[in-house]
Amino acid sequence: MVLAVLGFMCISAQYAVAQSASDLTSQVEEPIHQQLKTKFIEGGPEFMAAILLCLIIGLALAIERIIYLSLASTNTKKLLDSVEKALKEKGVEGAKDVCRNTKGPVASIFYQGLLHMDEGIEVVEKSITSYGSVQMSQLEKGLSWIQLFIAVAPMLGFLGTVVGMVVAFDAIAKAGDISPNIVADGMKIALITTVGGLIVAIILQFFYNYLLSKIDSIVIQMEDASISMVDILVKSQK
Repeated sequence: MVLAVLGFMCISAQYAVAQSASDLTSQVEEPIHQQLKTKFIEGGPEFMAAILLCLIIGLALAIERIIYLSLASTNTKKLLDSVEKALKEKGVEGAKDVCRNTKGPVASIFYQGLLHMDEGIEVVEKSITSYGSVQMSQLEKGLSWIQLFIAVAPMLGFLGTVVGMVVAFDAIAKAGDISPNIVADGMKIALITTVGGLIVAIILQFFYNYLLSKIDSIVIQMEDASISMVDILVKSQK
């Protein structure tokens, strides 16, 4: 079965090369958006629409996360200096005001720690650690869906490949011949949907990896800033 499929794809690939060589001039004259539209229709609207939907939703989620993470980034050194200065001049309430007026997960973690100042440093540390986990969950929100679309898009492409091969084998069975002209339509669906699914997965994978690196950077900032915050609170109590 595997050998038959491989031989089948070799024949279709040879046909595709010959066809592309003969139509090269007409393709150059066509605008790129028109070529994409043609390939979209040739790949089968039902499969290509599902793959395109994965790309659109995945990109929307990725862009939303990029904006959220950009806003979540904080100049932790400046924030720590402001909190320390407020503690010395205005006390805990002044430090709370600084955290309330600063956006980002680091400021939220500091605020939670300051809320428990009257309960002791140990309680403050536990509060900062617990709320840090909550903020990490917020940072990672939506990434599982992007990962899902990265996995689903190629699977939809492979499903289109299988359907295209079934169509091609049906055409062979009816004609009793395995010439490229007979199998071209089915294999065109197979190859285009596979390429579409892989392209979508590659695009979303780049965004996914970028988001992971951005989250890791923010988490490291949160951990370092939390340790520094506890040190500042210990000094302020003394």
